[in-house]
Amino acid sequence: MRHSLPIAPQFYVTAPQPCPYLDGRMERKLFTSLQGEFAVKLNDALSKQGFRRSQNVLYRPSCADCSSCYSARIRVADFTLSKSQKRVLKRNRGLSRNAMSPWATDAQFSLFRRYLEHRHADGGMADMDIFEFAAMVEETPIKSRVIEYTYPPDKSAAKPDLAAVCLTDVFDDGLSMVYSFFEPDLTKNSLGTYIILDHIEIARAAGLPYVYLGYWVPGSPKMAYKAGFEALEIYRGAEWVPLENPDDFEADTHPLSIDPIAEQVAQISLPDVLPTKTD
Repeated sequence: MRHSLPIAPQFYVTAPQPCPYLDGRMERKLFTSLQGEFAVKLNDALSKQGFRRSQNVLYRPSCADCSSCYSARIRVADFTLSKSQKRVLKRNRGLSRNAMSPWATDAQFSLFRRYLEHRHADGGMADMDIFEFAAMVEETPIKSRVIEYTYPPDKSAAKPDLAAVCLTDVFDDGLSMVYSFFEPDLTKNSLGTYIILDHIEIARAAGLPYVYLGYWVPGSPKMAYKAGFEALEIYRGAEWVPLENPDDFEADTHPLSIDPIAEQVAQISLPDVLPTKTD
């Protein structure tokens, strides 16, 4: 007979460091390695429980005295465009999409550097060189794609060839936008919003029910845009719930709002995929 045993990854906690979203707070992450033949199933299972991927690591916030980061995803079937989002699509109707294997290029890195210099000059990625950028894009043990957005050859001189890029993971139930960046000189085009809207269409065409956006953090101006999308769900209290009114949320910094690490790990559901033989 053949039975199966659950994957049993080891979980670790990072040392505290300044939070990039809320001033005066300290950030800590719970993480595990993502590798081997069962990486895809582990990634699918943990992503449904609020984890995110960075290269070959899965992580989610586990701060000592704050629980204000919520994993967010869009229900594709229930999503409807707002008037402003319709205008974004109209402004960017000249863009072409090109999905490819996760391979870094000089053009991508140049755009990435311009984006960081204009939007995140003091962020954690500000010092990334081309080798670190290539690792971010290429070191993936699961199904990933690089999606480029470009203007046609007969563009006006003011528009760059490569307008935006998104590193995207493919789950069994959706698309995960791992990291996106775009031409900072085209702020009026709202390219960040456009990339999300296009991913909704990609997921819809593929029959995938969700687009995962990363973390939404009430009280953080950097993350406020995510609440502007219809049919948004957040992972809260070990379940996905609709985000009905973002204004009802405040940064949760109560010292008793976080379970001990051992309890957090014990509550994680793992996939039953490791086969074993018995007589």
